[in-house]
Amino acid sequence: MSPKSDLNPGALRFCPLCGASLLRQVVPPDGRAHPVCPGCDFVYYLHPKLVAGTLPARDGRVLLTRRAIEPSRGLWTFPGGYVDWGEDVREAARRETREEVGLHVDLDGLVGLYSYPGTPVVVVVYRAQVPEGVQPQPDAAEVLDVAYFAPDEIPWAELAFPSTREALRDWIDGRPGPVL
Repeated sequence: MSPKSDLNPGALRFCPLCGASLLRQVVPPDGRAHPVCPGCDFVYYLHPKLVAGTLPARDGRVLLTRRAIEPSRGLWTFPGGYVDWGEDVREAARRETREEVGLHVDLDGLVGLYSYPGTPVVVVVYRAQVPEGVQPQPDAAEVLDVAYFAPDEIPWAELAFPSTREALRDWIDGRPGPVL
């Protein structure tokens, strides 16, 4: 494959080390194309973003949030968000749950890991137990509404993401989700 200067729109265009325009080139040993700097030979490997979330449950019902932000504003999902650089994934899942719904939860095992071709996000979802007597306090900037759903009450047609759907199915089945 010969070098190309037509990187996808929105993709990286300049080398972070020397500022030269990046070219898309095949890089050994795997033969995959990556942005490469012709000035300093820096290879810009693009890595997926990691999202951590929880399925907080109480009495066999799962807490879902209705998103107040795009993408998928107004649709239901579980509390979750991006893992910060250097942050423990489990702590990120607990932090996102605190930030979005004000709950301090204990994690109760892995539901699954979810990724999809063409999408730069990997989603890690944990089971979590909501302490008795504690009510969610949603953050209005991120969450329009919260509700607990029994498995037969889940609003399947109004779920935000494929990972939401798959994680809920795995939670209902009581089995671990796919392992990457």
